[in-house]
Amino acid sequence: MAKELLRKIPKMDLLLEWPGVGEVLQAYPRWLVVDALRSILEERRQRIVAGEDDPSLVDPSSIVRELQGRIEVLSAPSLRRVINATGVVLHTNLGRALLAREAWRYMEEVALNYSNLEYDLVKGERGLRYVHVVEILKKVTGAPGAMVVNNNAGALLLVLASLAGGKEVVVSRGELIEIGGSFRMPDVMAASGALLREVGTTNKTHLEDYEAAINESTALLMKVHPSNYRVLGFTQSVPLKDLVALGQRRDMPVYEDLGSGNLLDLRTYGLPYEPTVQDSLRAGVSVLSFSGDKLLGGPQAGIILGCEGLIERIRRHPLNRALRIDKLTLSGLEATLRLYMEPQSLAEKLPTLAFLATPWELLKIRARRLKGLLEDSLPSSFALEVMEDRSYVGGGALPLVEMPTAVVAMTHREFSPGQLDERARGGYPPVVGRIKREAFCLDVRTVREEEVELLSLSLGRSLQ
Repeated sequence: MAKELLRKIPKMDLLLEWPGVGEVLQAYPRWLVVDALRSILEERRQRIVAGEDDPSLVDPSSIVRELQGRIEVLSAPSLRRVINATGVVLHTNLGRALLAREAWRYMEEVALNYSNLEYDLVKGERGLRYVHVVEILKKVTGAPGAMVVNNNAGALLLVLASLAGGKEVVVSRGELIEIGGSFRMPDVMAASGALLREVGTTNKTHLEDYEAAINESTALLMKVHPSNYRVLGFTQSVPLKDLVALGQRRDMPVYEDLGSGNLLDLRTYGLPYEPTVQDSLRAGVSVLSFSGDKLLGGPQAGIILGCEGLIERIRRHPLNRALRIDKLTLSGLEATLRLYMEPQSLAEKLPTLAFLATPWELLKIRARRLKGLLEDSLPSSFALEVMEDRSYVGGGALPLVEMPTAVVAMTHREFSPGQLDERARGGYPPVVGRIKREAFCLDVRTVREEEVELLSLSLGRSLQ
């Protein structure tokens, strides 16, 4: 049967002459239509070889009906929009923080026109690109000095290379974390030329451990935010203020890698307290760095704050040239930081904060609306239920925080949750959900109100 079906697979010439394909050829380039047909034929050939004996696999009409959807997939850019229905607000794989509309409009203006990126309009001569964000960073955070690089791993590398190249950096063993992409703190430190001096144990480090490690080769005392994990139980770490006091006694700068830097008291939005950038600066830290695209809610960047003298040393290091940010990042970051000058309206304008602060009652209403739209667009073989679940912050921030959310749990008579997930990811636009309790779940915390109908349309096409 398989050999017979394989012989009946229609030729390309026949398909290109089939009714309806002429209109497609008028709308799309011939090479794209041919590529789409070839991919459909190859996929069906593989299904026949795998044992499927459905005659419709070689029916030209069936193949042509699939053509439009396949062209949309093939013609779509590799990097494209997806609908995040995972409930993870800062989803690293899905682009982390969404930009505020104000930031995007400012970036568009800078992208489409010439700008004073490195030009001093007052003096009429070359200037520094950092000036566009330095003053607003100092104003928002209270830091004496500031600069920005391409991401926080780059900031870490640059700070260590500038202030501790060839010398020792004292850090607690319990803070030697692994960051995204399997990059480990000791590896980044080695790449910077700094020498790691571990102190304490995995679960407990005392102030005297740091003090005993200081010698003539020590350049920095370092504290690292634990990011996406916590050690619980029989633990102890040294508070930043105590480490700063030790650094002041021994004339030793203290550097804190905050990871996902936070500028707000999150308790205002019903979340647990998370130390802020301002807290670290008030504690007297010499230098600190954090991400711009996590809790801050801006574009990917590594923000470095601290003493003016140390910031100047960091800025002048040769590595800074390799790590500098471009005009789009600068404009997006500046626009995002300006929103922080009016904190009373921040939750309305900053998507990250809006997602985190959305109340359960509103999420439940949104989930019921999505369920109704899906019931209208999907066959009766689907079962849909609105359920309570938990969402997460993500992005290496607040790893223990769970937020109550509403999900639409979907099951099918024949398809497994994994198969539903796969089909949803193949939609246009792709929908990424999660599998839980033997169901494919759509968490509406990370689905904006204006995306609900688009999500339903996408699943209505991909799950038929």
